[in-house]
Amino acid sequence: MTFTESFLEELEREAVTTRKMLERVPEDKFDWKPHEKSMSLRALANHVAEIPSWYGLILNTPELDFAAGEYQPQPITSRAELLVFFEKNLAEARESLAKANDSMLEPTWTMRSGDTIFFTEPKSKVMRDCFCQVVHHRAQLGVYLRLLNIPIPGSYGPSADDMQGFA
Repeated sequence: MTFTESFLEELEREAVTTRKMLERVPEDKFDWKPHEKSMSLRALANHVAEIPSWYGLILNTPELDFAAGEYQPQPITSRAELLVFFEKNLAEARESLAKANDSMLEPTWTMRSGDTIFFTEPKSKVMRDCFCQVVHHRAQLGVYLRLLNIPIPGSYGPSADDMQGFA
């Protein structure tokens, strides 16, 4: 199995958990923040939903330059829009990975804002780091949901909410 094939399998497994989390985001709390320095629930959920779109971007471009205005967050006004956005990005990620081969992961990819370079790394590492970003921000989303007293779905096994009634 190639790296890109295994990556596609991992994408599918992680998408199940991500979808379960996004399905629980309450629209009436979109603008809620746990702290003044935190992202709003809308911004965080939007970011979790957009991360799959980065796989095609990484595979098919040499860089992302925020100063060039290439990045604009998707305006989300409902949970339904959030889920449609996630599924669209997931479908694009599947398509990009299905067309990819491991040699496409060898060149470097840069994230910058004009002259400020955040990093330049091999595409294979940046792709792996995107998975870490999904897990990281999905965990943040879980904390937000917990603070809003919304039951948390299990990620890699049952959550405490899943286990209620089993003790």
